[in-house]
Amino acid sequence: MRPGCAAPLVGTLVVPISFAMPNGELGPPAAELLPPHPTLPSLRVAAAGCRACPLWKRGTQTVFGEGSEHAKAIFVGEEPGDEEDRGGRPFIGPAGKLLDRVLADAGIERAKIYVTNAVKHFKWIPRGKRRIHERPNRAEIDACRPWLDAEIALVRPPLIVCLGATAAKSLLGPDFRVTHRRGQLVPSPLARYVMATVHPSAVLRAPDDEARHAAREQLTADLRGVAALIG
Repeated sequence: MRPGCAAPLVGTLVVPISFAMPNGELGPPAAELLPPHPTLPSLRVAAAGCRACPLWKRGTQTVFGEGSEHAKAIFVGEEPGDEEDRGGRPFIGPAGKLLDRVLADAGIERAKIYVTNAVKHFKWIPRGKRRIHERPNRAEIDACRPWLDAEIALVRPPLIVCLGATAAKSLLGPDFRVTHRRGQLVPSPLARYVMATVHPSAVLRAPDDEARHAAREQLTADLRGVAALIG
């Protein structure tokens, strides 16, 4: 364990959940799929067969985390988007491309971080020919939590950054409000430092160019604080 890092997962485990599938199938809880001596590659393989919640039927594939096992920070988002679902990699769509630019502006190399999501399948609703993102519910987040816990336990980062409300509520509790505590260091057994800020998609959803510019500047300022912590 890295010096100064609290033991990950203490007091954070979630009771495993199995769901009845629409066709009557049952998926075992994610915790039962974890390899006995996990590595990031073996977790990725195991997660590919996860059916612990109904989202496996909507998504094209499981989108697992990506990055170094020795990353200095884990960035946790909500769920894969349309491009991530098709490509099988996290943060490669519009929000991911914006995150790359903001990381560069803040002085953080993406190679030094690990990126993942609280939920590993894309939840969507149809709108014409498009697949529109739908926010995962608490049961779906809890069902996927063993995978996120396992990633944190293996990487053991000095810092965890929650991108958006879903990630923050998953790791910091249902009462956490990003709007009230963004950019602040939050006490947690998960890592030496835990911080929450907005998801890059929130910047993209801003109503006009001026609002988008201001939102991006705020996100960049938050990530400059991250850069100062991880060096």
